[in-house]
Amino acid sequence: MTPQEAIDLCLSKKGAYLDYPFGSDSVIVKVGKTEERPGRIFAQVFPRQGMDWMTLNCDRETGELYRTLFPGIVTRGYHCPPVQQPYFNTFPLDGRVPDEMIREMAEHSYRTVVKKLTKRVREELGLGSSF
Repeated sequence: MTPQEAIDLCLSKKGAYLDYPFGSDSVIVKVGKTEERPGRIFAQVFPRQGMDWMTLNCDRETGELYRTLFPGIVTRGYHCPPVQQPYFNTFPLDGRVPDEMIREMAEHSYRTVVKKLTKRVREELGLGSSF
């Protein structure tokens, strides 16, 4: 999956939008923006060490599962503070993680973040209470 395909995949989620809080090199996809609050990050695509990388949110158990399935490829969120690292996975967009798995991880990330939004925000965005 190319970086643009990964970004497009994330932007296809309801309420998703782009943001650049870390500069133009890091493409951030958020969900849950309201007039009162900025949204929450669920995906990041960025260059590092001459390659394109992606970081996605996860719950602790699911994050460990993906790291077990792809040892040395899917790692804890490298740029996150240590206490947050178990809740993020980082991996290269170089073909070693199959596209279907990236789609699965992106969906998990989106759902993980949407669950943390208030019921009111989910309803405002038309996301319902199915999360």
